[in-house]
Amino acid sequence: MAVNAWRKGLPGLVVATGLVVAALVYALRQDAEPVTPEAPAVVQTTATPVAPQAVARTPPPPPRATPPPLDLTRPPEEVPDDNTPKVHPVDLQVIRAKLPDNLYWRMGAPTQDPAELERREGESRRWNELYGKVLSAEATVEQIHEYYGHRRQVSEDFITFSTEVLTQFGDVLPERDRGLYELSINMHRTRLAELPAQEQDALDRREAQERRREAWRQGQQSP
Repeated sequence: MAVNAWRKGLPGLVVATGLVVAALVYALRQDAEPVTPEAPAVVQTTATPVAPQAVARTPPPPPRATPPPLDLTRPPEEVPDDNTPKVHPVDLQVIRAKLPDNLYWRMGAPTQDPAELERREGESRRWNELYGKVLSAEATVEQIHEYYGHRRQVSEDFITFSTEVLTQFGDVLPERDRGLYELSINMHRTRLAELPAQEQDALDRREAQERRREAWRQGQQSP
């Protein structure tokens, strides 16, 4: 019985786990330009011999408490089953009805649909390729605005989504889940504050690249 209940509840657990974690995904990707790691410093230490009598013997760990036995005098349906999956308190349908156009549903909502996963992978690949052009100053002005406009919309929508979850279900969420949503909000707010400077920097790099190209063309035309 417990195994069947666990199997039936497994999709719910997957959705619940994905729901909590997905709001963090886009706060952790594409946040910084590649950085060349420095080689770690090698620290040489000299071991100091310890006298045998100075070594203290580690006491054995205390015995683990024995859980109380189940009360089998009650009817079977009243006996608690720790293997029964708990229902996650967040009702996605309630959130979706309130925020139908939020990008969370296209980019972060838990799914096992192969077609949807393939679509997300293709969309993610397209934005990553555009990010590469932005970093290398190969993107046009329109593409730079498109890329940073997308990142701005993602952060704004994920903040809205997480805020709505906390508003609707914050009082019944486990403490760990509530903390993850709050962390997602703070990280996306930090990203939004950084985006204007990053966008301007990308535009400046492109302009400098164009000046170098123009100088090279002028040099090629000189006798």
